[in-house]
Amino acid sequence: MIADLQQVYVDRYGDVDVTPVDPAQFAPPLGYFVIGYLDDVPVACGGWRVNDEIEGAAEIKRMYVVDSARGRGLSRLVLAHLETTAREAGLERMILETGLRQPEAIGLYTSSGYERIANFGVYRDHPESRCFGKPL
Repeated sequence: MIADLQQVYVDRYGDVDVTPVDPAQFAPPLGYFVIGYLDDVPVACGGWRVNDEIEGAAEIKRMYVVDSARGRGLSRLVLAHLETTAREAGLERMILETGLRQPEAIGLYTSSGYERIANFGVYRDHPESRCFGKPL
């Protein structure tokens, strides 16, 4: 699924997401990653990792639902689960970075209570980058 997600970035932005991501960052207690299945087939994923730039924040990474499973509310389920696990880990807020060429992601996050925050990370100065946050 991560390879499929990276292809979405290539299709929309012309390149993969270059944000450094080490799978070890998603290991508890400083991170978490979940995969959702339908009929024993992986169809959704997402994770969070502690963000070193913003104190008390869990940064959402690699949220994705395969094309064949979209429209079923799975992204909302994954997002709610990530928020719950981050809160249980003692974190105070969720943050994320997305881009203008991902309007469905922006719609998901804003309709789930996320608000624009100052850009951070690798894409801090990118004109198409949009960062959002939500208190837990």
